[in-house]
Amino acid sequence: MRKSFGDPVADDLRFVVESVVGKENVIEMTPNKSNNYCCGGGGGFLQSGYPEERRAYGKLKFDQIMATGADYCITGCHNCHAQVHDIGHHFGGKFNTVHIWTLICLSLGILGPNERTYLGDDLKDVNVFHPETAL
Repeated sequence: MRKSFGDPVADDLRFVVESVVGKENVIEMTPNKSNNYCCGGGGGFLQSGYPEERRAYGKLKFDQIMATGADYCITGCHNCHAQVHDIGHHFGGKFNTVHIWTLICLSLGILGPNERTYLGDDLKDVNVFHPETAL
Protein backbone atom coordinates (compact mmCIF):
# COMPACT_ATOMS: atom_id res chain seq x y z
CA MET A 1 0.00 0.00 0.00
CA ARG A 2 2.86 2.38 0.82
CA LYS A 3 4.14 2.42 -2.76
CA SER A 4 0.98 1.60 -4.71
CA PHE A 5 -1.29 4.38 -3.41
CA GLY A 6 1.46 6.89 -2.66
CA ASP A 7 1.55 10.08 -0.65
CA PRO A 8 -2.20 10.91 -0.70
CA VAL A 9 -2.92 7.82 1.42
CA ALA A 10 0.03 8.65 3.68
CA ASP A 11 -1.35 12.16 4.12
CA ASP A 12 -4.77 10.75 5.08
CA LEU A 13 -3.15 8.51 7.71
CA ARG A 14 -1.19 11.45 9.07
CA PHE A 15 -4.42 13.42 9.41
CA VAL A 16 -5.85 10.58 11.52
CA VAL A 17 -2.73 10.22 13.67
CA GLU A 18 -2.42 13.98 14.22
CA SER A 19 -6.12 14.16 15.14
CA VAL A 20 -5.67 11.39 17.71
CA VAL A 21 -2.34 12.31 19.33
CA GLY A 22 -1.95 15.98 18.39
CA LYS A 23 0.27 17.32 15.64
CA GLU A 24 2.83 18.46 18.21
CA ASN A 25 3.36 14.83 19.25
CA VAL A 26 4.14 13.46 15.78
CA ILE A 27 7.76 12.90 14.79
CA GLU A 28 8.28 11.99 11.13
CA MET A 29 10.79 9.41 10.02
CA THR A 30 13.23 10.25 7.25
CA PRO A 31 12.56 9.28 4.54
CA ASN A 32 8.79 9.09 4.94
CA LYS A 33 5.48 8.54 3.15
CA SER A 34 5.85 6.57 -0.08
CA ASN A 35 9.66 6.74 0.20
CA ASN A 36 9.77 5.22 3.68
CA TYR A 37 11.70 2.02 4.33
CA CYS A 38 9.91 -1.31 4.59
CA CYS A 39 10.09 -2.94 8.03
CA GLY A 40 10.79 -6.35 6.49
CA GLY A 41 7.94 -8.27 8.11
CA GLY A 42 5.44 -8.40 5.28
CA GLY A 43 4.97 -10.70 2.35
CA GLY A 44 5.18 -13.78 4.55
CA PHE A 45 8.69 -12.98 5.79
CA LEU A 46 7.44 -12.71 9.39
CA GLN A 47 6.30 -16.34 9.28
CA SER A 48 9.09 -17.62 7.01
CA GLY A 49 11.22 -19.26 9.68
CA TYR A 50 14.26 -17.03 9.03
CA PRO A 51 14.22 -14.68 12.03
CA GLU A 52 17.89 -13.65 11.84
CA GLU A 53 17.61 -12.73 8.16
CA ARG A 54 14.35 -10.85 8.82
CA ARG A 55 15.95 -8.96 11.68
CA ALA A 56 19.03 -8.13 9.61
CA TYR A 57 16.77 -6.67 6.92
CA GLY A 58 14.75 -4.84 9.60
CA LYS A 59 17.86 -3.19 11.10
CA LEU A 60 17.49 -0.33 8.61
CA LYS A 61 13.96 0.32 9.91
CA PHE A 62 15.14 -0.01 13.52
CA ASP A 63 17.85 2.60 12.94
CA GLN A 64 15.32 4.86 11.24
CA ILE A 65 12.95 4.59 14.21
CA MET A 66 15.74 5.19 16.72
CA ALA A 67 16.84 8.33 14.85
CA THR A 68 13.47 9.93 15.64
CA GLY A 69 13.94 9.62 19.40
CA ALA A 70 10.20 8.87 19.65
CA ASP A 71 8.68 6.94 22.55
CA TYR A 72 6.17 5.21 20.25
CA CYS A 73 6.22 3.80 16.76
CA ILE A 74 2.75 3.62 15.23
CA THR A 75 2.11 0.77 12.81
CA GLY A 76 -0.77 0.22 10.43
CA CYS A 77 -0.84 -3.56 10.07
CA HIS A 78 -0.21 -6.68 12.11
CA ASN A 79 2.93 -7.71 10.20
CA CYS A 80 4.53 -4.30 10.68
CA HIS A 81 3.54 -4.28 14.35
CA ALA A 82 5.02 -7.72 15.01
CA GLN A 83 8.22 -6.94 13.07
CA VAL A 84 8.79 -3.49 14.59
CA HIS A 85 8.10 -4.83 18.08
CA ASP A 86 10.50 -7.72 17.49
CA ILE A 87 13.36 -5.66 16.05
CA GLY A 88 12.90 -3.11 18.83
CA HIS A 89 13.30 -5.83 21.43
CA HIS A 90 16.06 -7.64 19.55
CA PHE A 91 18.24 -4.56 18.99
CA GLY A 92 17.53 -2.94 22.38
CA GLY A 93 15.16 -0.15 21.39
CA LYS A 94 13.30 1.65 24.17
CA PHE A 95 10.25 2.62 22.09
CA ASN A 96 6.75 1.14 22.31
CA THR A 97 5.13 -0.27 19.19
CA VAL A 98 1.42 0.44 18.87
CA HIS A 99 -1.29 -0.23 16.28
CA ILE A 100 -2.97 2.86 14.86
CA TRP A 101 -6.36 1.37 15.81
CA THR A 102 -5.21 1.15 19.45
CA LEU A 103 -4.61 4.90 19.50
CA ILE A 104 -7.92 5.61 17.78
CA CYS A 105 -9.79 3.50 20.33
CA LEU A 106 -7.81 5.07 23.18
CA SER A 107 -8.76 8.55 21.99
CA LEU A 108 -12.44 7.54 21.80
CA GLY A 109 -12.37 6.07 25.30
CA ILE A 110 -13.35 2.60 24.07
CA LEU A 111 -10.07 0.73 24.54
CA GLY A 112 -10.61 -2.05 27.05
CA PRO A 113 -8.21 -2.76 29.91
CA ASN A 114 -7.14 -6.02 28.25
CA GLU A 115 -6.21 -4.20 24.99
CA ARG A 116 -3.35 -2.14 26.41
CA THR A 117 -0.49 -4.61 26.18
CA TYR A 118 1.69 -2.45 23.95
CA LEU A 119 1.06 0.87 25.65
CA GLY A 120 3.70 2.40 27.88
CA ASP A 121 3.03 3.31 31.50
CA ASP A 122 2.20 6.85 30.37
CA LEU A 123 -0.90 5.64 28.46
CA LYS A 124 -2.00 2.41 30.16
CA ASP A 125 -4.62 4.12 32.34
CA VAL A 126 -5.84 6.81 29.91
CA ASN A 127 -9.59 6.61 29.19
CA VAL A 128 -9.94 3.10 30.60
CA PHE A 129 -13.20 1.62 29.33
CA HIS A 130 -14.92 -0.92 31.56
CA PRO A 131 -17.66 -2.70 29.54
CA GLU A 132 -19.36 -3.99 32.67
CA THR A 133 -20.04 -0.45 33.88
CA ALA A 134 -20.93 1.03 30.50
CA LEU A 135 -24.58 -0.05 30.62
